[in-house]
Amino acid sequence: MFVRSIVADAFATNCYVIAPAEGEECLIVDPGIGVEDRVQDVLAEHRLRPAAVLLTHGHLDHVYAVTPVCQGTTAVSPYIHADDRYRLTDPLATMSPELVAALEQQFGRRATWTEPERIVEFGAAGEDHTTLELAGLRIEVAHAPGHTEGSVLFTAHDVPDGIPSDDLDRTVLSGDVLFAGSIGRTDLPGGDAAAMRRSLRDVVLPLADSSLVLPGHGPATTMARERGTNPYLTSL
Repeated sequence: MFVRSIVADAFATNCYVIAPAEGEECLIVDPGIGVEDRVQDVLAEHRLRPAAVLLTHGHLDHVYAVTPVCQGTTAVSPYIHADDRYRLTDPLATMSPELVAALEQQFGRRATWTEPERIVEFGAAGEDHTTLELAGLRIEVAHAPGHTEGSVLFTAHDVPDGIPSDDLDRTVLSGDVLFAGSIGRTDLPGGDAAAMRRSLRDVVLPLADSSLVLPGHGPATTMARERGTNPYLTSL
């Protein structure tokens, strides 16, 4: 499986481009602040055609470039859990004025937002698990609230090219639910510490040790490593 990561200009958010192989359709996951030109460079270099944008949740640092990316070379739609759909109306509205001002000072321009034209929701009516068939990939989706109401994990049953597959046989895009050695915070609007504990217990801990974990921030890890060393998991 082809995988490339792009680190956003703010908050060090990881954006991923994944595809069955070069020259195929692809998925773009969590296009954050300032990634759109680099996404287009990856698409051009590897002859990839975007089929959809997947969003692990609706925080600004994971969705800021979603509209320009969706309106790029080929018009595509973003996919987001129904419980976080409201955030795409205006993710700036959920941020403190101080944080918005800090971003504007960093980039020297006013932060703006345009809602994507067509948004695809999944997970409506309390559906905790679903499957998406996109770009020749079968993506399993698990609802894991806590960081936000609609946070999810995306799992593909393959590993990136160049990763030894003896011990790893799937890739989990964990957003801000699980990081290497840590988890996402729960003190932001829509966060819920009790829901996060349930998600860690019921969604994250059952993941196979053979899972490569690509988080929303920071380095890649494995489920085997996190099960044995992540204090938020070992304490459950």
